[in-house]
Amino acid sequence: MNKIIRKQQLTPETALFEVEAPRIAKRWKPGQFIIVRPNAGSERIPLTLVDGNKERGTITIVVQRIGKTSAVTVATPADGAFHDVVGPLGEPAHITSVGKVTLLAGGVGVAEVLPVAKAFKEAGNYTVVLAGARTDSLRILREELLAVADEVIWATDDGSFGFAGNVVQLLQDVVKASGEKPDLSHVIGPIPMMRAAAKATKDLGIKTYASVNPVMIDGTGMCGGCRVTVRGKVRFACVEGPEFDAHEVDFEELTRRTKAYKKQEVQAYEAHKCALGLQAH
Repeated sequence: MNKIIRKQQLTPETALFEVEAPRIAKRWKPGQFIIVRPNAGSERIPLTLVDGNKERGTITIVVQRIGKTSAVTVATPADGAFHDVVGPLGEPAHITSVGKVTLLAGGVGVAEVLPVAKAFKEAGNYTVVLAGARTDSLRILREELLAVADEVIWATDDGSFGFAGNVVQLLQDVVKASGEKPDLSHVIGPIPMMRAAAKATKDLGIKTYASVNPVMIDGTGMCGGCRVTVRGKVRFACVEGPEFDAHEVDFEELTRRTKAYKKQEVQAYEAHKCALGLQAH
């Protein structure tokens, strides 16, 4: 069992957890992830590491309620514990000193880009985070982003704060307005956003890495659930990724694979919500 040290509800559907995990806290690096089971019978869900504290022996993750298991995880109380946490898994992000780095993040990806942005800045780069949310009230970790990046520019889908549109449109707008493009870009978020970002940055001639999030089960490459085609070759995101050259990823195939169990996921979540309703009465 991994004891929860701190829980912060960031939005109604998103929560931050600081969790006791001393071995992971000693070894983790930006870009790596863990696999969590909130209880013994749960599905295993991969979550990107947001932070780690060696002295406290804790790690920090942010979870968004999407399906049954993520809903169970978000609902775990502040004085509770997760049944098991495995990690750190995957390869660290490619952190180099190149000059100016723009990091695109949407939704819960805003939390996941935090350690990567911090690492790029510590490597001597000028860092600009383009962060996206559906609306102003769903913007998360605003102060934390400002603490690790040289610039933070927000985009909201409904235009309620900052740029009206998504982060890909924001990047195109920023490049057009300044007449300058970054030396490197990093993108993390929903697959449609990463696919659009890959196309836009390829058109602009910006080297880009994407942290992909395929179906993951065991986190060791044994099950093959996380297969991703990169430059025509099958790669295993849980051991060779999750970060790949965004311009080489077959996002069409990745989209199909992540939707393969959508029907079952929806059915499980609806059954979970019905069960909660029965318990409430």
